[in-house]
Amino acid sequence: MTIAFPEFHAAHCVRFRFRYSDCRRCADACPHDAVELSDAGIAINETRCQNCGLCTSACRTGALASANLPRIELLRRAIKQPGFSFACAPSQENADAVVPCLGALDSVMLAYLAKRRIPVELRGSHLCPDCPHGEKGADQLALNLDGVRVLRAGAQDEEWGDIRLPVPEGTGSPAAPGPRAARRQLFRRLIGRGIDAVAEVHHRLKGEPVPDRAIRAGPYVFTDQRELLAIVAKMRESRTFAVPRHPALPLAELELAEGCTVCEACFRACPTGAISLDESPRSWALVFRPDRCVGCEVCAEVCQPGVLGSAQVTDATPGRPRQILHALSKQRCARCDRFFASPEPRDLCAICFDDEEAFGQIFG
Repeated sequence: MTIAFPEFHAAHCVRFRFRYSDCRRCADACPHDAVELSDAGIAINETRCQNCGLCTSACRTGALASANLPRIELLRRAIKQPGFSFACAPSQENADAVVPCLGALDSVMLAYLAKRRIPVELRGSHLCPDCPHGEKGADQLALNLDGVRVLRAGAQDEEWGDIRLPVPEGTGSPAAPGPRAARRQLFRRLIGRGIDAVAEVHHRLKGEPVPDRAIRAGPYVFTDQRELLAIVAKMRESRTFAVPRHPALPLAELELAEGCTVCEACFRACPTGAISLDESPRSWALVFRPDRCVGCEVCAEVCQPGVLGSAQVTDATPGRPRQILHALSKQRCARCDRFFASPEPRDLCAICFDDEEAFGQIFG
């Protein structure tokens, strides 16, 4: 196992894409307070970081990666063997692969091996109470294992391989966390910095258009996790792969209620291209591409009227057609003669309306 600090890719980060985002999944997962948040993304404090890799497991958009945990290379090794074992570095146990922390093995990675019926052993979880990565490492492991359970249930009657947490003789019962710890971590993820902090951000933005500088452009990203999830969710006989919304799984089913203002902020902030626009000279449509969504929820954060959100159950079946969330016929501006989209009938497009308003303020 190499020693390297996590590498940060700013353009993939939700906080970089939307400067008012309250996302702090990586910071909540870090047991060493090494993740420093800002409205331009994050920074890793190398004096505090202990290379546990938990932040990389928590990030939905692949903004963090570490040479300590080459996930695809580990999977390539694992699928060539009848069984595979992982051990956490602090435990100093022998295994086919040593990783910085068992909690850094994400749900989709483990589910991919289970779907291929490869038995997996996670060694060292009995030492979690005495580990320097402590409770957060144990909580992340519990959350990821619970994500595997959800995916296994979505596979219905498919036979999957087992994931075991063996305990050496004489060490007592497993100390690895169970559902209670997973629920505690889920609560942390949903609450984040606390209700007051979330309310403060939403209050600051409520009713105001998102400033242009608040959303930063960047290339779209398609993560390894999302690609693996498409393999895990592939079903026989055209059956659906329905799973409940879960904080360890990179997917979501978007829903749009009435009240969309056609500001297009969700489209501009989305880091994966899951939200796109379908335009012609006379029509406008907001389109959702399920296969690209990683459930980062920045679209819901940036939505000013608060009408965009996630369903409780997601159909993770790959290859689903794109969905039209909102469609409008374009109107024609009485001044500039251009076509524009608006949720209500208007004579002027936004540009001409702003010009007219500015003219009135200046000259009365």
